[in-house]
Amino acid sequence: MAAALVGTKIFVVGGIEPGGVSAAVEEYDVSANTWRRVAPLPAALHHTTAASLGGKLYVVGGFTGGWEGVNSVYEYDPAGNAWRTRASMPTARGALAVAVLDGKIYAIAGESLPGNDTSANEEYDPATDVWRRRAPVPTPRNHHAAVAFGERIVTFVGRSRGQNIPVTEIYDPRADAWTRGAPIPTPRSGIAAAALGNLIYVFGGELGRATTYPENEAYGLASNTWTAKAPLPTPRHGLAAVAVQNRIYVISGGPRPGGSFSNVNEVFFPD
Repeated sequence: MAAALVGTKIFVVGGIEPGGVSAAVEEYDVSANTWRRVAPLPAALHHTTAASLGGKLYVVGGFTGGWEGVNSVYEYDPAGNAWRTRASMPTARGALAVAVLDGKIYAIAGESLPGNDTSANEEYDPATDVWRRRAPVPTPRNHHAAVAFGERIVTFVGRSRGQNIPVTEIYDPRADAWTRGAPIPTPRSGIAAAALGNLIYVFGGELGRATTYPENEAYGLASNTWTAKAPLPTPRHGLAAVAVQNRIYVISGGPRPGGSFSNVNEVFFPD
């Protein structure tokens, strides 16, 4: 599944549940510590992404129940509890990553079908409803994460040709160029990542059908270094991480490799 913060609410969208692929959207009120269902996605999707911009929620790409990548973009208005379809992404794909910077949404890498990785890096402007292609990702991959930090977008690890890779790659939208960062200590895929303070935290993940990870490793962009932090109480993959004020909510995901499910919501306090 995917999640993003809009205002003071976290929205969790799509994913895989025991009954199959989900179109469900659930809203978490951080202050009240309560959940409620809201209007479902227009289509059931898994391995999709979620981004917040201008008080709206954007759901970009993903897989259908047949594991085919889609190029759909859906915009949700919390005030009206309603969805609308926006301009399609140029490259259909799932297991991609998105990040928001300077009013634009960047859709990075992913796969059109399982095992068919793409290097696509495409920029969406919600104000004009227009996509444009940018410099491709140096390492095509899937099941990775992307986080906007300062004037850069940092992408972490993931899976390439079926193998976990330790790659950290950093994108500068103004220069439309990529650089390489320090590799993560624990290569993993199906991760979640969120920035808080001067660090980016990378949570969980899996190693094929072998194991799920409790690792929580923090990356400092300025120092280009990694630090081990308190591990997840519940190891899992396919999870989401959302920073709110001084904490990070780490939500759902599979506790076992492959098709597994949880409704876990654990909160990490860096300090």
